[in-house]
Amino acid sequence: MSSPHVQLPLSRRGFLLASTGAAAALAVAPTPALAGPRPFGRFGSPARRLTPNTLYVDTQGRGDHTTVQAAVNATTGSGWTLVIAPGTYRETVSLDATRTEATWIGASEDPRDVVIVYDNAAGTPKPDGSGTYGTTGSATTTLRADGFTARWITFANDWLRADHPGISGTQAVALKVMGDRSAFHHCRFLGHQDTLYADSLALTVFARQYFSHCYAEGDVDFVFGRATAVYEHCHFRTLDRTDLTAAPYGFVFAPSTAGANPLGYLVSRGRISSEAPDTAYKLARPWVPSSDTTARPSLVVRNTWMGAGIDAVAPYTNMSNSYPWQNQRFAEYRNLGPGAEITVPENRPQLSDEQAESATREAYLGDWRPWKEEC
Repeated sequence: MSSPHVQLPLSRRGFLLASTGAAAALAVAPTPALAGPRPFGRFGSPARRLTPNTLYVDTQGRGDHTTVQAAVNATTGSGWTLVIAPGTYRETVSLDATRTEATWIGASEDPRDVVIVYDNAAGTPKPDGSGTYGTTGSATTTLRADGFTARWITFANDWLRADHPGISGTQAVALKVMGDRSAFHHCRFLGHQDTLYADSLALTVFARQYFSHCYAEGDVDFVFGRATAVYEHCHFRTLDRTDLTAAPYGFVFAPSTAGANPLGYLVSRGRISSEAPDTAYKLARPWVPSSDTTARPSLVVRNTWMGAGIDAVAPYTNMSNSYPWQNQRFAEYRNLGPGAEITVPENRPQLSDEQAESATREAYLGDWRPWKEEC
């Protein structure tokens, strides 16, 4: 997503320490659990596999592989499970479309303990001199396969603007997910700009995604893309911006829903908090990318608490004046908190009770019921 400001030298904090076993400034546990003789907790071990299609990952060499990407490369076809021991996995990871129905499990059952992190940005030069990574290429983890599930994992991008003042492409994606039936339970997504890219493999593909009891933080458009995505019981946190002196500091959501897709993002029973000054953030702005000028971004936020960091008077704004937010599909229903106060009704379109009956996880996800899945 494009930034509203050129060159944003931001140094809010030292995201994650780059060293092995680092303590995270983002509440990553300084001493991982399960560091003793049972690094994989209740999920077996290489000597006692849960299933023949279970692989174990551990930075200290007690598993089948020491990196997540090596474990992915060792799988073929469908139905593999990776059990990942506590640790900081500093690498980029890509799961291609052929490796379907994959499951990744954070062994400690605490997402602070298992962190997959790297530090590329859109404007980072590629090592081979072929240009820069671009927004998609900046992703720490890229997931293309259908049927993916993750539990208790942190996906992070710790690229900081202040460390790279000469780079204007400051988008730095922690996770890009494109597969249909992709589910994330108790996961965290940490970054600044463009943290969580919930997308699809192609414009004509309507990918369904589900995020349950997850945490995402960032500043500019940090939850964005064209997926049909349900965020249930999730916490979104906006970050402070010491490089800016005036609002808006950023935007929580930037959907780019295809015009032919009746359903975009649904946020239900969530929480939006902030460490920035009051009213510094907009709730959303529509992204109509140059590759799809027929997009009609769709976002429903319902039964969600919004803190004072959200501008209640004017919670929406345009990314481009050619595509005003009023022409898109933005609506709310029974939200709470100071950031949800309806002071200018025309700035906060609301669903009727009848319309809200169709704004449910069941309506968005169809016959897929990821909230019933067992680990």
